[in-house]
Amino acid sequence: MQLPITDPVQAAARTAWGEARGEGARGMQAVLNVIGNRATHPGWWGHDVAGVCQAYAQFSCWGAADPNRSKLLTVTDADPQFREALVLAGCLVADHLPDLTAGSDHYYDHRGPVPSWAKGRAYRCVIGHHTFYRLGLRGDGK
Repeated sequence: MQLPITDPVQAAARTAWGEARGEGARGMQAVLNVIGNRATHPGWWGHDVAGVCQAYAQFSCWGAADPNRSKLLTVTDADPQFREALVLAGCLVADHLPDLTAGSDHYYDHRGPVPSWAKGRAYRCVIGHHTFYRLGLRGDGK
């Protein structure tokens, strides 16, 4: 399958913006941390930053029916939040983005229902409206 966005900075920035632009820089950074944690440990969720971002059913903003998809595909750096997401994504790709999530590889917006994968699991942290988990990775996250 051809990915819509192949540049890792663009894919990561658009994902962070699509998922967490209402959460500010810290919230977007946390989403980027999850992307980075997954890309560092390739698996079923993708093998690089762009692949992880656009893997089927992993980040809701990329879903065909999600209203954020058309927005994230057309947003430009005229949007101040997207400019911030681009800077943070550049740091992620350069391996200079501190992990706020304690090695998390999953999260969900806790204003909605608890997803089945999170039920009975211990979370790592809460940042804004997102609760973060480490489910698919083993070890201490280093």
